[in-house]
Amino acid sequence: MKYYFAPVQGHTDAAYRHFHAAHYGHTAESDRPIVYTTPFIRLEKGELRKKDFKDATSELNAANEVVPQVIFKNGEELHGLVELLKSEGFGRIDINMGCPFPLQTSRGRGAATIANEECRRAVKEVVESNPEIDFSVKMRLGFAEEEYKPLIETLNNLKLNHISVHPRTAKDQYSGNLHPEAFSEIYRMSSNPIVYNGEIKTPSEAKEIIEKYPDLAGIMIGRGALARPSIFAEILSGEEWSEERRRKEMMAFHRRLFSYYRDNLIGGDHQVLSKIQPFWEYSEEEIGRKAWKAIKKASNMSKYQTALALI
Repeated sequence: MKYYFAPVQGHTDAAYRHFHAAHYGHTAESDRPIVYTTPFIRLEKGELRKKDFKDATSELNAANEVVPQVIFKNGEELHGLVELLKSEGFGRIDINMGCPFPLQTSRGRGAATIANEECRRAVKEVVESNPEIDFSVKMRLGFAEEEYKPLIETLNNLKLNHISVHPRTAKDQYSGNLHPEAFSEIYRMSSNPIVYNGEIKTPSEAKEIIEKYPDLAGIMIGRGALARPSIFAEILSGEEWSEERRRKEMMAFHRRLFSYYRDNLIGGDHQVLSKIQPFWEYSEEEIGRKAWKAIKKASNMSKYQTALALI
């Protein structure tokens, strides 16, 4: 069983991943099977975006298992991204076929690739032509639930590290109902290992999924881990932490990340504040609405520190 911290654009950058792992004990030297995936990497004018490239190759990744994720709209982009990452020495690549955001799907990327025969063929070609790369695929159900079936049939002819499945359609975004019956069908259909992704917010919810699908290869958590950064440590220890302990550890993790941004960003308090405020975006239930609203509204560092004192 592996545990995957799903990438969330604008949140899980190299610094966040590094200090999360350092604080909660998920390092390469430990026996805790946590895998971090980078926010998706895409091409701009035939080259990796500098921001994506910097994050994927950051020295902060060195102590942990970090897998670059690519997003594409056609075979040319996918092959180009894989070749660029290969040239940088990456031996593992995750292929994003699940991003639901209209900014990406309207351009044929993410979940829009599921129903695209050319894109399915491109995935097959790139995996078969690069046997030295350990590939995985992150997917949704498509725009309509039935769209996933041809993709699973294609992927069944490939040897993948795993397929992570978020059982929603792209139109569902993150607020629509989950479709457990579709996930169960993919779980039965797939010849590749399956990782469950979607709406896991507590250790008990993770346990329920694992018990329901005993042959799962892993659990993937994104927004739930941003809201409750201790969730992987709790799952692995078999102990659900008290609210007091979770808050205390979350504040300690925050201090480490805040100190890094303060010492390394050159734009002063404004830039530090813009980087650290998203830390709390999903944590309203953990820290309380009063503190959460005050943090969100803080317009300068003094107000931010005052808001933190409310936690």
